[in-house]
Formats: sequence, structure tokens, C-alpha cells
Amino acid sequence: MTVKTRFAPSPTGFLHIGGVRTALFCWLYARQHDGVFVLRIEDTDRERSTQESVDAILDGMQWVGLDWDEGPFYQTQRYDLYNAAKEELLANGHAYHCYCTPEEVEAMRAAQIAGGENPRYDGRCRNRTEPREGVDPVVRFRTPDAGEVLVKDLVHGDVVFNNADLDDLIIVRSDGHPTYHFSVVVDDADMGISHVIRGDDHLKNTPRQLNIVDALGYERPVYAHLPMILGADGARLSKRHGAVNVLEYREEGYLPEALLNYLARLGWSHGDQELFSRQELIELFQLDSVNRSAARFDADKLAWVSQQYIMQEPAEALVPVLATQLEKQGLEPAAGPPLAAVVEAYRERAVTLRELAESAWYLFRDFDAPDAAAAKKHLRPVVAKPLQALRERLAELSHWDRGAVHGAIDATAGEFELAFGKLGQPLRVALAGGSVSPPIDITAELVGRDRGLARLDRALAIIAKRAAAAG
Repeated sequence: MTVKTRFAPSPTGFLHIGGVRTALFCWLYARQHDGVFVLRIEDTDRERSTQESVDAILDGMQWVGLDWDEGPFYQTQRYDLYNAAKEELLANGHAYHCYCTPEEVEAMRAAQIAGGENPRYDGRCRNRTEPREGVDPVVRFRTPDAGEVLVKDLVHGDVVFNNADLDDLIIVRSDGHPTYHFSVVVDDADMGISHVIRGDDHLKNTPRQLNIVDALGYERPVYAHLPMILGADGARLSKRHGAVNVLEYREEGYLPEALLNYLARLGWSHGDQELFSRQELIELFQLDSVNRSAARFDADKLAWVSQQYIMQEPAEALVPVLATQLEKQGLEPAAGPPLAAVVEAYRERAVTLRELAESAWYLFRDFDAPDAAAAKKHLRPVVAKPLQALRERLAELSHWDRGAVHGAIDATAGEFELAFGKLGQPLRVALAGGSVSPPIDITAELVGRDRGLARLDRALAIIAKRAAAAG
């Protein structure tokens, strides 16, 4: 059997982080079995579906690198298939026209609730043969009156549903648009989907869909229902737990490979291994290793995974992402040192490339004065002479690099009987505008000779002004 999976989002909003996890598992299973991965846009909800959402889905899928082999298909372009299947069900008695108005159905359900019953359509139009004037009918599927539906699920095992608990669902609305339960069955059969991998919130829908599959004589696909992703507090994942739109992670400077690595571990594991290359995920992923219980999204764990990827990736590979992040801050990448050198200097202390860009801003833009608190603490008259001596040594360097800078600081600190840091920290405030940066010799190398000496002169002027005011 050729393995064929599909990811079928509805374009009614952004691409949710849970959707990406589902798409990833579908993609991995297809790639592992040399199969086919299909992208299908389920856009039959005409009121809520938008082109903006379609674009966001495609953009998100492309960013994380989940390439599809077929598609994207759009359900709104496949109505002929649904109409043909509808007519087949009507002809063989597995479906019927229902002329009940929405108000009548609502009254029916209200009465059932009042009587302590589960609300459901009572089948009153099942045997109706005459149309009802002034009412555009819906088409309902005739659910078997008795018997069971056995769902063989690769994650949850065998799950049994009683047909008596299922009512006659609508498969085509009064305006002619197919419903989700109907179109998904027809599409999966027409596209030859072998494995339906989706969230376990759809598990309760599966018996309804299997009844339609059987009524149309289709081959049953294999099902695997994935656990939901919850927030750290156990509630359904939402914006209050952090970003849920996958493109927000791109904006924040996460690497797509890091995000996919983290999502793969939500509900699936391979021993104690935490970090996987994409090829390792393809080789090791198994649906029967997916947990049944819901997974919890841990922002701190994602941050750890992200930092591991930033530390391990070749610096040159991170340059394009860093350049984009700098530009978003209004900084010109060409106005500073080589970006690969910036990555090397900051990679051990950055969780995302956006954070890295925000920390390294002083390498690409000048500033009028250092941070006031840092200047007050470190640019004091007591360091005026050693800092001036250091400035003179730095100006005489034949090569401006970290080794030469370190030597100049060390020699000056020794001359004035200071600890290295007692001179290095004022220099850091002068060059970086604050008290935090990579090691001071690396910071100075990245700032550069001309810019560095100019900033040091400004710091000396600030110290002189403070001395004059004090005395």
C-alpha cells in the first residue's frame, strides 16, 4: 500500500501551532514510508474562509519546510464530486431530504433537553416523500439504526461507538454547500488517502464519517488521532499561553527547525533524546509511540531547544535570519561588523535571533550617551586616568583584534594595579552603551577601531564633566 497522508486546515484564521504539529506528524509518516503528503484547504465555510488565511497557511507551511507533494487542493473547486456522491446516497437510500426549518429543529432539541434526553435530530423526515413548499431542504445522512462502529486507531487502539447514539447528520446544507463530515470523506477517498492523522478532538467524528465511507463503498483509511496540546496550566492552548500563530515564531526570530523539533516532542518521544535532525525525525518517528494523553506546551523548554539550535547551527546559516531581524529594528546590517562574527559572539546568550539582534544593536547604530544607570555606576572620575591611558594604548595598536585589545587592557590594568574587570567594565559601558555584552575584548573587536575610540572619547568627556561638577 502506498502511504498517503494529508493536512487539511480550514482557512478561517492563522496557522495554529497545533496544526503545525499535526502537519509535521503527517509529513514525517509520509516521508518515512516514501509516501505522498497532500495539502488540502477545506474552505467550504464560505462566510469565515478568507484568502488572507489561505496565504497565512501557505506561508507558514513554507517557512517550517513541510513541503507537500500534491496540492494545495481547494474544496470549493470540488463541488462536482460532492454532488455526485450526494446523488448516489440519495439514490441508494442512505440519505434523504429534510424539510425541517432551523426553528423546528431548535424546538425539537429544546424539548429533548427539557425531558432529560440528549438533543438530536429525531428523524421525522426520514420517510417523507413530498417536498415542503417554501423550504429549501438540507440533505441528511441516514445513520444505521443499530449496530456499532469500530474505529481502529493507531494511537487510541480500538474504540467502539454505538450507532444508536448518533443522529442523522446534515451532509449538504440548504444552500448546496457540503458539510465538513461529508466533504472530508469524499476527498479522502478521491485522493487515495491511506492514513488520516489528525487531532483527537476529531475522534468523535470518525464513526459518523465511517458510516458514510461504508455507504459509498469506499475503502476505510487508517486513523491516528493525536493528543491535544494544552497550556502549562492544563487549559486549551491559547494566546494567553504565548504565541499560537506559527508565523509569530518567525517574527520572534525562532529557527523553523528548532520549532519543529520541539513540536515533534509534544506527544511523541524516542527514549530520552531531546534534539533531532530532520532526517532523524523521519527515521525514528512512529505513530504507535505517540502518547494518548494531552501534551503540555512549555515555553521555557521551547526556549532551551531554540538556544541549542542557535549554538549548533553554522554561523553563516544564521546570517540571513539575523539580517532580517536587524532590518525589522530599523538597523542596517551593512553598518556593522560581519554578521557571522556577531552570531559567534552572541550565540551562547541568545534564545532567538530577534533577541540576538536586540542585544547587538550598538554594533549597527551609534548612541548619544550610554545608559544613565550604567554610566553612573562605572564611568566615575576614579577611572579617568586608567581609561585615558587605555585609550592611548588602543590608539597605538597596529591590529585591532580581540587579542591585541585584551593585551592593552591587561597591560593598563597592571600599570594602575587594577583587576582586569575594574577597567574592562567602564570600557564596556563606553563601547556598548550598557553593562552587558560579550567578553570586552570581543566587544571591542566588533565595535571597531574608529567607532570604538570615538565612543571612548565620549565616555572620558562624561567622566570629566562629572569630576568638574563634583569639584
